[in-house]
Amino acid sequence: MNSIPELADHIDRARLRERLVRYDELRPCTNAFIDTRTPGSDKKENFTIIGPGVAENPEQHVHIRIPHGFNIGGARQPPGCTNSQHSHKTAEVFVIQHGGFRFKTGVDGTSGSVDLAPGDVISIPINAFRGFDTVGSEQSFMFSVLGGDDPGRVLWAPYVFEQAQSYGLRLLQSGRLIDTRRGDAVPHDDPPMRPTSAEDIAKLTVLDSAGIAACTVRRAELGRQGFGPFAALDGVRETPVIGAANAVESMPAGPLAWRHGFHLRSLHLDAGASIPLHRRFEEEVLLVHKGRLRVAWSGGHFDLGTGDTFTVPIGLARTFNNIGDQMVESYVVRGGDLPAAPAFE
Repeated sequence: MNSIPELADHIDRARLRERLVRYDELRPCTNAFIDTRTPGSDKKENFTIIGPGVAENPEQHVHIRIPHGFNIGGARQPPGCTNSQHSHKTAEVFVIQHGGFRFKTGVDGTSGSVDLAPGDVISIPINAFRGFDTVGSEQSFMFSVLGGDDPGRVLWAPYVFEQAQSYGLRLLQSGRLIDTRRGDAVPHDDPPMRPTSAEDIAKLTVLDSAGIAACTVRRAELGRQGFGPFAALDGVRETPVIGAANAVESMPAGPLAWRHGFHLRSLHLDAGASIPLHRRFEEEVLLVHKGRLRVAWSGGHFDLGTGDTFTVPIGLARTFNNIGDQMVESYVVRGGDLPAAPAFE
C-alpha cells in the first residue's frame, strides 16, 4: 500500500479527466432492459457511469470502466414513468438527485411503497421485488450504487416477460436482450430465459410499507453533525449513511448498517470550508448533490457542480474546497465495508 501514493501523485490531469463525468455529459441507454417498450416504461433512460452495470443491452455506453468493487449508475425518467418490478442478488442503493420517486415492493408492486425526494437515500435488501415510478410533474434523476464489480442479473416479475414478448423483446439465458421485430433470431445455443416461476417468487422477501420505509434515510437527517476523521474541521460534516461502525475512523454505524460491499456517507462543506491534503486507500467516488466543490491535487484541480461524478484514484493526495456561496451537499461512496482512516499530509 505504501507504493500507491507515490505512483498516484504522478497522474496527470488528462488521465484524471477520464474519471470525471459531468451531469450534462451523461449518455443514456434507452433500451437497457426487457421492459423498454412496455407502455409506461418506454421513456426511461438508464446510465452506466462506473463499472459494467446490469443493463441487458451490450451496446450500452459505459463512462468509466475501471473496476471499483461496486458500480455507479443512474436512472432518469419523465413524469409518470415506471421501472418494472425486479429483484437483485447484490446490494442496490439509490440517491435521489432531483425530482421524486415512489418505490414499490412485491411481485406486482402492491405490497408496500415509500416516496423519496431529492437528497433521500434508499437501500432495498437483496432478493426482494422492487420497482419505482416517477412522482410529481418534473423529470427525475437518481444515482444508483450496485455491489460488486459484477452485480449480476435482474430477476424480473412474470408479467414483465409477458409484456416484453408482445413488443418483440426476448431475454436470453445469457442475460442478453434481443429484438425480434428488427429480425434478431433466438440463437440455438442461447435459448430464452425461463420466466420467473411461483417457486422463485416464494423464495423472496416481501416488504410492506413499514419495511421499505426502514430502508430509507432522509436528507433532513444528514449533515447536522460531523463524525470521523473530519469532525474537528470547521464547517465540514461527514455523516454515515451505509456501513457498520468503524473504530479506525471513529465513525459510528450508519442507519443502514448491513453489509453492502461498499459504504456511503454524506459530506457537507459550509461556504468557505475545506478539507486539507489527505490520501485515501479505497476507491472514492464523489456524487455532488448541490453546490460547487473543488477537488485539487498537485497537478491541478476540477470544479464539480450539481449532478457531477468524480472518482478519485486510490492514494492520490487531494484537497476538497467549497468554492461557492452555498453549502456543498455531496455523497461519497468508498470501497469495502471497513475503510482505512485517511492519511493527512
